[in-house]
Amino acid sequence: MEIKVNYLDNLRQEAKFDDFTVITDQPIRYKGDGSAPGPFDYFLASTVLCAAYFVRVYCNAREIPTENIRLSQNNIVDPENRYNQIFRIQVELPPEISDKDRTGILRSIERCSVKRVIQNNPEFQIEAVENIDEDAQALLMGGVAKEDGETASTWIEGKDLPLEQTIAHMTGILERLGMKIEIASWRNIVPHVWSLHIRDAASPMCFTNGKGATKEAALCSALGEFIERLSCNFFYNDQFFGTEIADADFVHYPNERWFQPGPNDELPEEILDDHCREIFDPEGELKGSHLYDTNSGRTDRGIVSLPFVRHSDGETVWFPSNLIENLYLSNGMSAGNTVAEAQVQCLSEIFERAVKRQILEEEIALPDVPENVLAQYPTILEGIRALEAQGFPVLVKDASLGGRFPVACVTLMNPRTGGVFASFGAHPSLAVAIERSLTELLQGRSFEGMDDLPAPTFNSQAVSEPNNFVEHFIDSSGLVSWRFFSATPDIEFVEWDFSGAEAQDNDEEAAALFDILEQEGLEAYVAVHQDLGAPVCRILVPGYSEVYPVEDLVWDNTNMALAFREDILNLHALDDEPLADLLERLEESELDEQMKIVTLIGIEFDDNSVWAELTIAELKLLIQLALGRFEEALDGAQMFLQFNDNSRDRGLFYQALSAVLEIRLDDDLELDDYRHNLTRMFGEQKIHDATGAVEGTVRFPGLTPTSLELEGIERHQRLLESYHKLHAWRAAQAR
Repeated sequence: MEIKVNYLDNLRQEAKFDDFTVITDQPIRYKGDGSAPGPFDYFLASTVLCAAYFVRVYCNAREIPTENIRLSQNNIVDPENRYNQIFRIQVELPPEISDKDRTGILRSIERCSVKRVIQNNPEFQIEAVENIDEDAQALLMGGVAKEDGETASTWIEGKDLPLEQTIAHMTGILERLGMKIEIASWRNIVPHVWSLHIRDAASPMCFTNGKGATKEAALCSALGEFIERLSCNFFYNDQFFGTEIADADFVHYPNERWFQPGPNDELPEEILDDHCREIFDPEGELKGSHLYDTNSGRTDRGIVSLPFVRHSDGETVWFPSNLIENLYLSNGMSAGNTVAEAQVQCLSEIFERAVKRQILEEEIALPDVPENVLAQYPTILEGIRALEAQGFPVLVKDASLGGRFPVACVTLMNPRTGGVFASFGAHPSLAVAIERSLTELLQGRSFEGMDDLPAPTFNSQAVSEPNNFVEHFIDSSGLVSWRFFSATPDIEFVEWDFSGAEAQDNDEEAAALFDILEQEGLEAYVAVHQDLGAPVCRILVPGYSEVYPVEDLVWDNTNMALAFREDILNLHALDDEPLADLLERLEESELDEQMKIVTLIGIEFDDNSVWAELTIAELKLLIQLALGRFEEALDGAQMFLQFNDNSRDRGLFYQALSAVLEIRLDDDLELDDYRHNLTRMFGEQKIHDATGAVEGTVRFPGLTPTSLELEGIERHQRLLESYHKLHAWRAAQAR
């Protein structure tokens, strides 16, 4: 069968065969328009669709109903060769199907044509021809490493159990929760540096990355991070939990408590302690309403707060969930085989981020780790040499600030582009800290990806800007000062060791790290979650471990969503008066007009939908249009065309709308005189929507109706399904 391909607009393509046309595109994030699946997506779908066809043929021949038969497929990527994959097809069969037919159905899938072609290694012949028309010829690793039939036991520093046992335990936890984890990608571009990306197959927004010196260590890292983020609700941080969870006995955890603000919106006496209040409310501006829960939106229930134990004296202090999600993101949370193991990782992470921030903001020149010290760690040195062989100079620095903190730094330079990347790692062991710096540097990156690194700067203000630290926190891609690269260090090298013993002991190491906080005059607040079956620790160090400025609680709080969420979700049902009120509140809010509605109200709209890219500015324009404020709507449409980076299709719609509005506002022009050629230019659907919006027959073109029940928002529904599994587990454990 001959299949011909034609290039369409942007990255869209069409394949024509027989009487059919298949359209492919690329997601918006890859500069496509997201209007159709990509070519590889079609390939993946073809295998399970072919399998499903043979199941149906088998069932139809035996009059077996297929309504309750379901198939799914996951492709498991070989970490050492991403082109070598396992296609795992699973079939869910109703209990009334006999054992004989169950076997027959499974065997029918073996007949799948797509599978058979793949298994027979098709040959590809690629050639150039003068004229095509004239030339007729034109999920997770499959088990953990085993030796001689026995499970291997690989111990690494920092872990209280072998990697294989840790992986088996964590995958068991996820299986019990009903979460199906798949490996989306592997990276191993230099020796002894592995990384991978895993995600929940049912809710891909729930994902983590892992890194390590081996593929098992990297997988262990990714699974541990996945469980820590489940336990700490990080996957659902700023999102609306839906009305069912909002009305449940508990929203976050069974041991949460709700406190009402005082009569003048004062902070409830029961939350925080004097030490925290001095840090979070230094000017007395913080009000109780600032701490209402974003996830439930239940302001009537008060301020939902979670218990943390003050490390210095063991007293319980209640922290508002809103405060935690606004300031800390994922900083200071970790899963472990034991509580002590989790605490060591938590505290190491806190020191890593805080010391990194101090070094970058103060433009400190760090000392090099001497060659004779690096020579003690041959696997690390081999990875560094491999990077340098590819043309990337690497600097290995002691970031302990004179032996005060367990932090190291590995910095990469890209002479091809002038970019740099400073990666920090922390652990009581210097070797582990350097290894973590190196694996963090390469996590999820290719050599080509190094071309996107920012250049260093002598602009001290740009380096110390709070948002620069946020960029460093997210993916270490923020700015670095040229002063950081001085050959004359500001501090002497120290070959430090905070382990406290020759034999690794996480209890001793955790105690040593807590002692550092105490020496710095800092207080730690600790929460331990064990309800999922693995110890997960979350540690807050007020005034030290925040990612965002504390003033965000007053000026940029995520619970701004509560002022807009219900009206925006009910947009299509609002009459003119509440619409005008919503517009007025948006204008008075002084929010960034380019903020996406996804961010504003905590709803994950489906990718490639108009909702997903909708900004405050565009929403205001659509409301003005619905209210008949055509001059304001025209100004908004023209601003959209000038500044908005939306899809090409949406841009064409606003070109059409601008033309229709110009005609509508000019008494000398008639729309009927232009309708024919406008339709030829923009297509019938766009002109229908544009004229309908002006005439009042189409409201909010491009936005599908929904409500607080989130109808039609599949992406968010899938996220909520993930949280419902977690919530149900906690409810069962609390009984």
